[in-house]
Amino acid sequence: MSHEHEVGSESCRELFSRLSEYVDGELDPEICAGIENHMEGCAPCEAFVESLRRTIELTQRLPAHELPDEMIRDLVEAYNKARATRDFNKPDLP
Repeated sequence: MSHEHEVGSESCRELFSRLSEYVDGELDPEICAGIENHMEGCAPCEAFVESLRRTIELTQRLPAHELPDEMIRDLVEAYNKARATRDFNKPDLP
């Protein structure tokens, strides 16, 4: 089944907003069916989903490495600093 829409349309942006949940199998079957229907007529979205799936597959094959203690401390410090200076109740601006 194919349908007409402009690439990058609202339906494409909606698909992208749910993509991680879709690929991880976390969405209701009805929502998945809607995404799959969209992709049947949208080659760029279908290619993007397949690219994401392949990227996930490849990264899962990489060996795990321990982070140095200094790097962990730096990351925690940066996170805490960012959290202290950001109001999480306000949406991010584009």
